Amino acid sequence: MRPCVFIHTNHRQMLGALVAQYSLKRNSASADSFDVRIIDTADHPFMAAREGQEYLRDGVTRPWRNDDLQSFTPLRFMPPELMGYEGRAVVMDPDIFAVGDIRELLDRDMEGKAILCRARSGPKGWRGFYASSVMLLDCARLTHWKTEQQFNEMFTGQRDYMPWISLKLEPAGSIGLIEPEWNDFDRLTPATKLLHNTRRLTQPWKTGLPIDWTPSDTYPHFPPLGWVMRWRRRMFGEHAFLGKYRRHPDGNQERFFFGLLRECIERGIVTEQMIRDEMERNHVRHDAFELLDRAPKLAA
Repeated sequence: MRPCVFIHTNHRQMLGALVAQYSLKRNSASADSFDVRIIDTADHPFMAAREGQEYLRDGVTRPWRNDDLQSFTPLRFMPPELMGYEGRAVVMDPDIFAVGDIRELLDRDMEGKAILCRARSGPKGWRGFYASSVMLLDCARLTHWKTEQQFNEMFTGQRDYMPWISLKLEPAGSIGLIEPEWNDFDRLTPATKLLHNTRRLTQPWKTGLPIDWTPSDTYPHFPPLGWVMRWRRRMFGEHAFLGKYRRHPDGNQERFFFGLLRECIERGIVTEQMIRDEMERNHVRHDAFELLDRAPKLAA
């Protein structure tokens, strides 16, 4: 079975997913040797069926919103099912763009591990959480991944989103580490293989738009802040008083994204009308065409 890279997304991040898909093939010396597939929340009605219901996240409950920027994250666990629990797959977020050759990761010696990924940074890293936003998967070793069933368990109190998404529920010894460059958090260097615009507040294609993601409302080191955030959400709505997306502090990452997007337009992968429609929906910044006009030609 040919290896496959899966990009999971929803309607709010579809443009990013299309650019990510293009970047994977563009920057591989063996682009014809693997597939790239997009997993869209719209194709999985079990998620829509839970709209507005309370689920367990980091010890507290909150309503499930399919319209949230990151509602796609439970689909990280779907590739083994889609591969028939055979072969190798990489799964990644729609805000991750290939700088290096993904085939190098697909060919990695996994040394008997079921999953290769990087550790989380910051407080979640101190808690032993893994970054599941990029994972190399040995699908035959992941037959216990049943996405719909396990998604539904969050609504019955049997499963907590945070340890699930952070791979804390995986068998001991089944996870190995990859270099941070395969999931580089808002850092673009000559060593970067996969650039992850993981800080939602500064995603380059969102600058100036109203924030449409729900921030954490649990803060283990200062619980009162979590109480305030939950009160704000319940009294005024999911995104009240959150402000707007900011410009990415690294202009090179902004230019890299819009350089890729311009190539997507030139090749008919993305159309100008699609961008206008996404701007109208507030999924893409309103000055996108100005940045496209200024975008540099990327190195081959």
